[in-house]
Order: sequence, then structure tokens, then C-alpha cells
Amino acid sequence: MREQKKIVIKNKKASFDYELIEKFVAGIVLVGTEIKSIRLGKASLVDSYCTFSGNELYVRGLNISAYWWGNLNNHEPLRERKLLLERRELNKLQRRSKEKGLTIVATRLFINDKALAKLEIALARGKKEYDKRESIKEKDLRRDMSRKSFD
Repeated sequence: MREQKKIVIKNKKASFDYELIEKFVAGIVLVGTEIKSIRLGKASLVDSYCTFSGNELYVRGLNISAYWWGNLNNHEPLRERKLLLERRELNKLQRRSKEKGLTIVATRLFINDKALAKLEIALARGKKEYDKRESIKEKDLRRDMSRKSFD
């Protein structure tokens, strides 16, 4: 069996713009050539978020590029994709996302050990401008401390 490289696509902007409260790992319903594009790393999580339609959770804004060797049956890059979670997790997310200021954002797309595409989503609260400045200060402090420990 040939060695597969680990595919992990991150949404770096999510941790900067949002305070991540709770994380969940969900399966994604994909069609045709989408998994091939993900295996090539041709996906982007920037500006992706999750919404409920009825009792089902969908991810919007997840851009999976068209497969290069795809033909007439190639997929639509920005279509809504259904997420697969257990019913109790869906109920919890639906209840919490109705609270003021909370949203569900996609943080990481990866392929697990069974070669299935999974999406890590997080219940998040938007940060204010001063919170973002505070996070930058904390990051700078940690970086300075690690530099001083090497000296």
C-alpha cells in the first residue's frame, strides 16, 4: 500500500476573527470529483460558515476547486455541502447557534485514517477589534518569551 501524505487545510482567519468555544468533527457529503480535489489540496475554508436548513447542517462558502482532469460531470466549486453529525450534536449546535452573537465556522478540513474527508467546525463568538489587538499582544509576548529562553 502506498504512503499517503496528510492533507490538512486550515482556516487561519477563523481563530483570529472568532473566539472558538467548542469544536466538533463532521463528515461531509461530497459528489464525484470533490474528494479528488481535496486530496490534491485544492480547497479553501476562507469565509466558510455553517447554517441550518430544517434540522440539517450545511456548510456554505467552502470552495473546492474543480478537478483538473474532470469532465462534463465536474462539481460546482461553491455549492452547499451537507454535514454529517450525530442528532444530539446537531440539536446542541442548533440550540446554541440561536443565542445572540454565536455562529458556526469551519476551522479545518482533513482526510482521516480511513481516507474520508472530515470538516472540523467550531461554535464561535465574533471578536471585537480590541480583542484582536489583545490576541496580537499575547502572541508577541509568547514569541518574545520563547526567544529569551533560547538566549
